[in-house]
Amino acid sequence: MQVPPAILDAFDPERLRAEGHRLIDALADQLARWHARDGLPLPWRDPSEARRAWAQTLGGEGGAVPAGAPGQLVEDLVGVARASTALAHPHVMGHQVAAPLPAAVLAETVAALVNNGVGVAEMGPAGVPIELAVIDWMCRRLGLPAGAGGAMTSGGSLGNLTALLAMRQARGGHDVWRDGAHAGPPLAVVVSADVHYSISRALQIMGWGEAGAIVAPVDAHHRMTAAAARGALAEAGGRRVIGIVAAAGSTATGAFDPLDDLADLAAEHGLWLHVDAAHGGSVALSPALRGKLRGIERADSIVWDAHKLMMMPALVTAVLFRREPHVYAAFAQHASYLFEAAPPEERWWDLGQRTLECTKRMMALEVWACLRAHGEALFGEIVDRQHALACELAGLIEAAPDFELALSPESNIVCYRHVPGPSEAIPREMAPDLDAHNRALRARVVADGRFYVVGAQLPGGYYLRSTMMNPMIETRDLVGLLEHLRELCRR
Repeated sequence: MQVPPAILDAFDPERLRAEGHRLIDALADQLARWHARDGLPLPWRDPSEARRAWAQTLGGEGGAVPAGAPGQLVEDLVGVARASTALAHPHVMGHQVAAPLPAAVLAETVAALVNNGVGVAEMGPAGVPIELAVIDWMCRRLGLPAGAGGAMTSGGSLGNLTALLAMRQARGGHDVWRDGAHAGPPLAVVVSADVHYSISRALQIMGWGEAGAIVAPVDAHHRMTAAAARGALAEAGGRRVIGIVAAAGSTATGAFDPLDDLADLAAEHGLWLHVDAAHGGSVALSPALRGKLRGIERADSIVWDAHKLMMMPALVTAVLFRREPHVYAAFAQHASYLFEAAPPEERWWDLGQRTLECTKRMMALEVWACLRAHGEALFGEIVDRQHALACELAGLIEAAPDFELALSPESNIVCYRHVPGPSEAIPREMAPDLDAHNRALRARVVADGRFYVVGAQLPGGYYLRSTMMNPMIETRDLVGLLEHLRELCRR
């Protein structure tokens, strides 16, 4: 039975070679334009209009989608790049998502071509040991003791859920997988008032409800102190508190909780300490800044996103445990068609026993390839530069009479707001309301498209929020951002 011509053409290696060369050339040209600050970094389009337009490319409400003309693939893919938020453009200072290293982009291309799942070792004969090597490297960089381990998973939200499931199984007082979530007393953890929403979501997915989080206030630097956590413990009531969730680089402000103090408190009360270092874990690669993570080596579990300050394409998240056997507690199930009938510790090479995902992509390949290509020191240099850029922007804001800084940045996140002067043309109904004014200003930034910032609701009000995620940002971009905001206010 011969392969039909259309299938032969679709899988033709020479077609891959020709289109691949053209695509890489076009994307390299586009990257150069972004670095040159050419074009809009945020080509915003009304969502309804955009949905209709992209639906039309697949025939809208019509019949089957026809094959494209020669060259259509490259033209389409370059068009997608141009229509997307240009994270590589130095005017993009919005979300905590990296401008990926080109080496990581090439590594991901290889991962897509071989398409090996790493849930079982026989399916991923290269991907599985690479992931385990990267996990070991990350454990060492955080100072975790011998016997630590973990796994990669798709994003910090899933990573936090995985860690909290392991915590529940280890400290909940009963076998949840066998007896159910409600076989014991109501469980809870202490969290910061600035906790990432994925923690609250995970607790509710686990069936704990809103009462599963006992909220401790943050201090003036947006950190959860041990004293605040101790006070929250006193409010447990009938709930059994089994853990503390700390932040190392909180999402809203980039604050680092005092991990050593919280580890002391956790040890005193026999609690599990989980550190959400999704954003700040990469600080471990900076000799100048790694002191912010002091005490993280005492955590029971840690989440670290490589797609943030390690410049990997999303999503690449490590879930790390001080004691590797805990990695198996989160998903204590059996699947005979994948795993042999043996304790998971004896089949440690089958990574599907460590994560929710089964056909898991080779997400550690990008980290491994970039470490091999550039060396570890590059990542520390990037972390230092992002922090220095944040401090520089904060300095410009502090020196400006029409801007107000929320707090000095601890990492690469800067929260600030525009404060209109009496002579500025601000609508009368908005002038006394800084929150409304800055929300409207943020909306104008998005609609304009020449810069990109986001916002954060802090206890003191609504603030604009800029995250330095692109090491190609320069002083002129920071100065230009503030002048751009002023211009939008003057319009």
